[in-house]
Amino acid sequence: MSYNAVETIVAKRDGGHLEDAQISWLINAYTNGTIADEQMAAMAMAVLFRGLDDAELNAWTNAMINSGERLNFDGLARFAVDKHSTGGVGDKITLILAPLVAACGAAVPQLSGRGLGHTGGTLDKMEAIPGWQAYLDDAGMRHQLETVGAVICAAGADLCPADKKLYALRDVTGTVESIPLICSSIMSKKIAEGAHGLVLDVKVGSGAFMKTPERAHELATRLVGLGKGAGVATVALLTDMSTPLGLTAGNALEVAEAVEVLAGGGPADIVELTLALAREMVALAGLDVDPADALADGRAMDVWHALVRAQGGDPEAPLPASRHSDDIVAAASGFVTRLDAYDVGVAAWRLGAGRARKEDAVQAGAGVVLKVKPGDKVVKGDVVMTLHTDTPERFADARRALEDALEIGPTAPPPTPLVIDRVV
Repeated sequence: MSYNAVETIVAKRDGGHLEDAQISWLINAYTNGTIADEQMAAMAMAVLFRGLDDAELNAWTNAMINSGERLNFDGLARFAVDKHSTGGVGDKITLILAPLVAACGAAVPQLSGRGLGHTGGTLDKMEAIPGWQAYLDDAGMRHQLETVGAVICAAGADLCPADKKLYALRDVTGTVESIPLICSSIMSKKIAEGAHGLVLDVKVGSGAFMKTPERAHELATRLVGLGKGAGVATVALLTDMSTPLGLTAGNALEVAEAVEVLAGGGPADIVELTLALAREMVALAGLDVDPADALADGRAMDVWHALVRAQGGDPEAPLPASRHSDDIVAAASGFVTRLDAYDVGVAAWRLGAGRARKEDAVQAGAGVVLKVKPGDKVVKGDVVMTLHTDTPERFADARRALEDALEIGPTAPPPTPLVIDRVV
């Protein structure tokens, strides 16, 4: 049966159900250039408003997987398990988690991405390490998994090319927030990647794409359903992203904080979330170990050093530092009652830690260092944040982003859980 782009768009626009073959044709035609960007933009907007039912979402995801190659980790001596975060501010968890879970006995093929807008990217953080290379071919990736146990790298050009085109289109057409399009984007890459198990860190709050627990739960449920349907053992944690994770937002700053955790220190929230995700990953891998032990005894740090060196980096080299800094002080005395993740992420972005377009460069040393978190007591005039950049003319815009980021009140706020829910 032949299909037509306009008829397919109209069918979804009017709430119709798209057949599997029709969706496969649509994705293939867009990938090979038969369907123009403006037509796929219209389809993405139709999906944003009308959604995709479970059958449509499954077909859409499979079509994106089938647009390129699939990796296969069968035959590895270790169970291959991956983690994916839906994106946040100060989220350097992958840098600790990959070597930690590898130290527990699993293989961790961590295909990662770059930051865009207020959310940071794992590859940008890793590239702050002198000499470190993001790109490995399939053979190199498999060899590193066999010898080191973990790899953090960019996805190859042949992995889900449909997603690369559609992701870029969504970013400039206001359709990023569509739950079906988020699901198919994440899971097409993760299923094609070939891991046997997957733990999803679904962020919820001001610094996340999903602002409410209800939306985050819907996203997590559909992601888990796609994973299990593809034969991948999958579990999701809903975690708070109303406050930045840890005390840093910015590439080299976050690497330094991750290394601090690997050395047995670091902020309590980073340690808590890392261990929560690691325990889910080792459970999927069938390993009867406690990741806290591998963090405490230095095994995770040993794998980190091996991972960085295997990809050309020097784990002992000094990290880049920005040339200029600027302090923000408390406007009143009291307790920090709110520290908004989105505002901090925007400030780090404006300082040069992030990018507005995929082709933009980032400053490795730029970002925000937090001196306080919600619940901390401050005195008027105390330094509450320090801004870092190589281009001091950016300070004014960063300060504007932070005007309402921090609130101070007479009493400390009640503690809020970091892990909100678990979806299986």
